Amino acid sequence: MTRRQGLGGQILRSMITVVVGVSVVVMVCLYAFYALLFLYNPAPPQPDSADYWTPEWSEWIFMGAMVILSAAIAVVFATRLTRRLLTPLNSVADAVRRVAHGDLAARALAGDRALGETAALVDDFNSMAERLQRTALELNIWNAAIAHELRTPVTILRGRLQGLAEGVFVPDEAQFRSLLGQVENLSRLIDDLRVLSLADSGHLALRRAPVDLARELADLLALLAPGFSAAGSRLTSDLFPGTVVCDIIRVRQVVQALLDNARRYAQPGTVRVTTVRDGSAVRLQVEDDGPGLGDELAGNVFAAFNRGNDSRSRASGGSGLGLAVVRAIAEAHGGAASYRRNRRGGASFEVVLHCP
Repeated sequence: MTRRQGLGGQILRSMITVVVGVSVVVMVCLYAFYALLFLYNPAPPQPDSADYWTPEWSEWIFMGAMVILSAAIAVVFATRLTRRLLTPLNSVADAVRRVAHGDLAARALAGDRALGETAALVDDFNSMAERLQRTALELNIWNAAIAHELRTPVTILRGRLQGLAEGVFVPDEAQFRSLLGQVENLSRLIDDLRVLSLADSGHLALRRAPVDLARELADLLALLAPGFSAAGSRLTSDLFPGTVVCDIIRVRQVVQALLDNARRYAQPGTVRVTTVRDGSAVRLQVEDDGPGLGDELAGNVFAAFNRGNDSRSRASGGSGLGLAVVRAIAEAHGGAASYRRNRRGGASFEVVLHCP
């Protein structure tokens, strides 16, 4: 309240001071002008009269009334200006206090938008508050999703280990391999979360080095081919020969995530991996024979924990972070990731990497 009265009082006092000062200066200057005019007049009327050179009481009253009237007008306009200025500023101040106390839905009112600067201030604050609210909501959803993803393998591990300890399960190779698989899922989830966290904070560092991209990817495809064969699919490739400068570990992570996505969700058929040199960029494509993504999922396919319909449920084993990691790595390389449906009705993922 003190701040409001102080700002309003300063505006009011400044306006009154300016108006009264200008009025006094104008009257003094007018009086001096006419005095000089009569002084140099060759035949001034009543030159020997002392009262001639001093204002009469009626003139003093008139000048005083004019000053008072000017001050009153200044008070009226200063009050209106103060109200127009303070209404949006007080609204912003009140909204700031509410946001500081946790009410992220607080918004300021611009009031009279004729004052462009205060209206812009209110709009900028509301935009900032909206982003804060959206970020807080996304953070809550993110935390809930992470907790859920971690709970599933941890629950399985706990149950299996407890069963082994109590003699319910036989401690054979199959049990240990199952436990190892859950640990690997946890490790992959943690690594994906780390990549996304570094990307969001702008600290995802790349270790670029000259590599033979075709040979590196051919080795990776040879390791993954048996898994596709077991799922009834065939893995093919068309890789351009040549050396590029990139972070090959991250590029392999991109290809592995896209292929893992195709292996889990595509119908049995052919999965094609293609790389094309485009100036200083590398275009990497992974295509399958279908069924592709639904419209509800295709528009936001690279968002974290976005699985869409039941065909992409957790029962398939995915964490929902693979494509988000693909986009993060592509952007770290100065490129982008995109999705479209190909001519065969399947999914076509393209990743552009700037690799000189």
